[in-house]
Amino acid sequence: MKAANLIGLMMSAVLFAGCAGTGGSAGTAQAGGQAAASAATSDAAITQGVKTALAADPETAGITPESEQGKVRLKGEVKSVTAFQKAAAAAKKVPGVVAVDNQVIVCMTCK
Repeated sequence: MKAANLIGLMMSAVLFAGCAGTGGSAGTAQAGGQAAASAATSDAAITQGVKTALAADPETAGITPESEQGKVRLKGEVKSVTAFQKAAAAAKKVPGVVAVDNQVIVCMTCK
């Protein structure tokens, strides 16, 4: 009889521990969701910061930036290698930027 009580007590402890673990996961998932929302907000701020920096120079004003997890991708066309380099340098100066993928095309005959 004592063994049956002990087994019942152990099973109850396992069930309670399992429930506590489930509650902890839900809290972690929620925190992860908040972190993702914060990252999206941060990426939006980074993208806007890079747009502003590029718009300040007529040679880089037409470039389009995108940001994901602090990694900025630049797309568009410029008329010189200097403008290509300026775009990457301007993006790197924006707070929160961790990397720049400069996919800008140098097109000396473009309008």
